[in-house]
Amino acid sequence: MNSIFKIVELFNVFLLEIGELSYFAGRFFKEAFKRPFEFKEFLRQCFYMGNRSLLLVAVTGFIIGLVFTLQSRPTLQEFGAVSWMPSMVSISIIREIGPIITALICAGRIGSGIGAELGSMRVTEQIDAMEVSGTNPFKYLVVTRILATTFMLPVLVFFGDCIAIFGSFLVENLKGNVSFLLYYNQVFDALEFGDLIPATVKTFFFGFAIGLVGCFKGYNCKKGTAGVGLAANSAVVYTSMLLFIIDFIAVFVTDIFYDL
Repeated sequence: MNSIFKIVELFNVFLLEIGELSYFAGRFFKEAFKRPFEFKEFLRQCFYMGNRSLLLVAVTGFIIGLVFTLQSRPTLQEFGAVSWMPSMVSISIIREIGPIITALICAGRIGSGIGAELGSMRVTEQIDAMEVSGTNPFKYLVVTRILATTFMLPVLVFFGDCIAIFGSFLVENLKGNVSFLLYYNQVFDALEFGDLIPATVKTFFFGFAIGLVGCFKGYNCKKGTAGVGLAANSAVVYTSMLLFIIDFIAVFVTDIFYDL
């Protein structure tokens, strides 16, 4: 009986969390189109998020390209289909692997940073001081960060995809003596707009989810230093779950349009 009450209590907490997050998202859309627009802070956050995450995304993308090609090459060799390697790698990375891996990395790098930063500002009462001074902290702190993650993640994904394909080319060049021009001709021959557009569109939703959950957890952080750590940790966990849900919905919707 106690376990049933515990499950019901956890379900109620989950529904309450969803409701609060939905209200938070609605407030964002309400504040985003109101003046004044914090354009300088938006650009600062774009530079901060993009510049700080660029090296991590590049290294991860490069390793993904190397490992994916090294793991797939022996199987393709058995069937005499090594020539399909550029097409397979490019489509797999562009459609799925690149966006979701980059988004998960940014969830850990950017989402936790936003949660910890806003959480510490809430704990030290800096947000309360901004409200007293007449500044709109939600617009200055939350709106700018969510917009920055929304617009910067597609850029990071594009950069990570290019590095991953380059890593794949290096393996093919060493193993099969494939030239740069031949490899990239096969890559671009295999790609279509039907591969690029859905993969690009869903990265905007990935970025929005990272910024939204990170700001929500940090802005509503509980008092105390333990609350800051909890906000950063829960921001990563909730964002990772949300990214997989968004990815599933995006693939499902894309598959429907392909069937039509």
